This record gives sequence, structure tokens and C-alpha cells, in this order.
Amino acid sequence: MIGNLTHYIDLIAKIVEVIGVLIMFFGLLFAFYKAFRVSGGLNHNTYVESRQTVGKSILLGLEVLIAADIMATVVTEPTLRSVLVLGIIVLIRTFLSLSLQVELEGRFPWQKEKPTSEKNSDAMPFNEATLVDNT
Repeated sequence: MIGNLTHYIDLIAKIVEVIGVLIMFFGLLFAFYKAFRVSGGLNHNTYVESRQTVGKSILLGLEVLIAADIMATVVTEPTLRSVLVLGIIVLIRTFLSLSLQVELEGRFPWQKEKPTSEKNSDAMPFNEATLVDNT
């Protein structure tokens, strides 16, 4: 009975791993599709949007892979080595997720998002009047 359950949980963990990889792969394909098909070519805005899309798909894929690693470790006989390996894998993937999120959003997840009015007031508008010296 326990052997069958262990086998099925291990199988589910492998399926979840495949799903995590597919999320990243199809996210990349979707970003390229949006860049070339919808936008009609590459420019700076398309690049930024594609980068955001790829980054978000990698983040989601990493989260799914962490879940698969936890499931796979629960199935195996818990040894100090397997727990340490899981801990290191989760730390690396969490660091990657955190750094990707900071790169995509420009802030840490625990920081509050600036209101839209504050975001616009931080950026100094550029016009020709700012170049004229009135002295």
C-alpha cells in the first residue's frame, strides 16, 4: 500500500516538473509570438515587454519546480543529505525568483508599490523649455 502511494507521488512530482519546464518554454514562445506577430517587429518597447513576459514565465516555472522538488523529497526516505540537497535547491531557486522579481518590478516583493501619481512625478518630464537657460 505505502509502496504504491510512494510510486504515485513520485510520478506526480515528475509530472509537475515537466509542467514547470513547459511553463517556461511556452512562456518564451508566447513572448516571441507577441513580439513578432502582434508588434510587427523588434523595437525598445517590444523588447521590454518580451523581457517582462519571459521573466514572469520563468518565475512561475521556478515556483512549480520548487513544488515538484518538495513532493519528490517527501516521497524519498528522509536523510540528512536529501534534506540538505532540497534546502540548497530551494534556496537557489528562491534567490533566482527574488532577483528576477526585483529585476522585473524594480522593487522587492515586501515593498509597497508606488501610486501611479508618485511614479509620474518622480520622472522629470523632458521638453525644450528645460534646455533653455533663462539667466
